[in-house]
Amino acid sequence: MAEYVPIRKPGAALVSQASATITGGQLVAVSGNGTVAPTSGATAAWLGVAAFDVTSGDKVTIHSVGEHELAASGAIAAGANVIPAASGAVAAIGAGTDYSQVVGVAVSAASGGKVRVVLR
Repeated sequence: MAEYVPIRKPGAALVSQASATITGGQLVAVSGNGTVAPTSGATAAWLGVAAFDVTSGDKVTIHSVGEHELAASGAIAAGANVIPAASGAVAAIGAGTDYSQVVGVAVSAASGGKVRVVLR
C-alpha cells in the first residue's frame, strides 16, 4: 500500500511567498495564488504570524499556532476574541462580525500597542 504524507502537519510552520513587504510579527493572509501579505482588515483568509521580515517575492515562514505578541488596533481586553485588522494587527471582535474571522483570544489586555494572543 502506498504511504500518504500530509502537506503540512498541525503545529508545523507554513512557508509561502510574500506579495508585499512583511515585517516579522505581522498577521498575514492569503493575497493570491500561493502568496501572502499583511492583513489589511477583517478577513477569514488569515494564515498566521510572519516569522521574519521579507520583501515582495521572498519566501516567508508563517506560524499558524501558538501564543504571539501582536500589534493591537484599539483597545482589547483580556479574554476578547480578536480578528485581523489593518497593517497586520488585530482588533477586538465587533458586533455582527463573522466568527470565521476570529484569529484567537487575547490572553492579556492591549498595552503599548501590543497584545498577547493565542491563535485558534
